[in-house]
Amino acid sequence: MKPDEISSSRGGTPLLPQRSIAIAPASREPEREAATDLIRSSIDNIYDNKDDPDSSLSEPTTDTNIYNRTQANHLEPQASDWKQYHTAWQTYYQKYYEGYYEQHLRNTKEKISQGKVEEETPITEKEAVSKLHQQLIEKVKESTAKVRKSRHFIPILSGLVVILIFLFLQYNQLLISNVLAYVSPGYIDPQNIVINPNTNIVVGPEPRLIVPKINIDVPVNYDVGNDYDSQMKAMENGVAHFAIPGASSHPGQVGNTVIAGHSSNGLFQKGDYKFIFVQLEKLAVGDTIYANYNSVRYTYNVTKKEIVGPNDVSALVYETNKPVMTLITCTPIGTAKSRLLVVAEQVSPDPLKSASAPAKGQSGTSEETSIPGNSPTFIEWLFGKR
Repeated sequence: MKPDEISSSRGGTPLLPQRSIAIAPASREPEREAATDLIRSSIDNIYDNKDDPDSSLSEPTTDTNIYNRTQANHLEPQASDWKQYHTAWQTYYQKYYEGYYEQHLRNTKEKISQGKVEEETPITEKEAVSKLHQQLIEKVKESTAKVRKSRHFIPILSGLVVILIFLFLQYNQLLISNVLAYVSPGYIDPQNIVINPNTNIVVGPEPRLIVPKINIDVPVNYDVGNDYDSQMKAMENGVAHFAIPGASSHPGQVGNTVIAGHSSNGLFQKGDYKFIFVQLEKLAVGDTIYANYNSVRYTYNVTKKEIVGPNDVSALVYETNKPVMTLITCTPIGTAKSRLLVVAEQVSPDPLKSASAPAKGQSGTSEETSIPGNSPTFIEWLFGKR
């Protein structure tokens, strides 16, 4: 329904927008009438287009007047549109930062020219490495200073020192003996090396044991007793004669002459012969052993080697009609787990002219149940073990 029809139905003139209009002078009355006619005609055109069924299908106008725009749908942006959008922003930021750094460079050059900032001179690669090295040293010193100031550093260091000392006390003989096992001990005097074992050589009265292959020349302490304390005391000054009933012979007598020596012993134990038999396991069948006793040199050839338990003294007692010498020591090196026996028979002087074996009851010592070995380790010493 048109505005004039509405006004006719109500019995009045067409209504205008409800605004307060100032009354114009009579001279402007024609202009007012013309404006009113224009508004009325515009409203009529709007309602005329609304009533036209084909008006909604009309093409959107290109009129720039916002009041004449239609409600036509806009097209969605395409991929090319987004690409142009991002390219525009990238160009913007590139120009922005180029301008920023150019301005910063100009400001820096200006300050340098004014003497406010010292110009940095380029450094060589060597100077750069030296500078980096110095910085690392400073950081290490700083870290070290912090650790030293820490309250936990001293207790931890003290604990480590105690542990290291304990381990050294417990295992020093194992460490040192394994080193010496591959190093010639140097106990032998070159003058005592025998070239012809069958040659009679004048020797002194001091009892000695000479094993050229493993470079040993050591004093022998005979008739010292077969108890633990006596054996340990005798081995402080060389090797010890371990005489038990049935194996108490001396060089030149039929029977078994048993000589005991350390393969390893505690570093803080007394004596200069704590590793005298450390290389005894290197002897093989046919090797030569010499024993000086009562100014006579006796020559023995190795016949066998065997390993027995520390309490297996029966391995030393057996019937024989020959002069025999058995060297015993602890094995494996650095432990007292077992005993190594190296058995050798006399070949010079003539073994058939040897003296008779002493009676079993003439050893002059008490019967011992174990073969002598190394001194107790640190832990064994703490718990009173011998």
